[in-house]
Amino acid sequence: MTTGWRLCLAGDLLQEREDTTESIARQVGYSSAFALSAAFTREYGVRPSRYRVLSRQ
Repeated sequence: MTTGWRLCLAGDLLQEREDTTESIARQVGYSSAFALSAAFTREYGVRPSRYRVLSRQ
């Protein structure tokens, strides 16, 4: 699974589920919430938690 695909999937899961960021990170192949957050912020310019909030407005 490529990085872009994993981050896209993580974004979908953040929008659709109430799972923790740690759980989503592991589901898409990251070792921790910190690792997912770093990659997600680099790619999308926003932390996963903020992305979740913005996507639900």
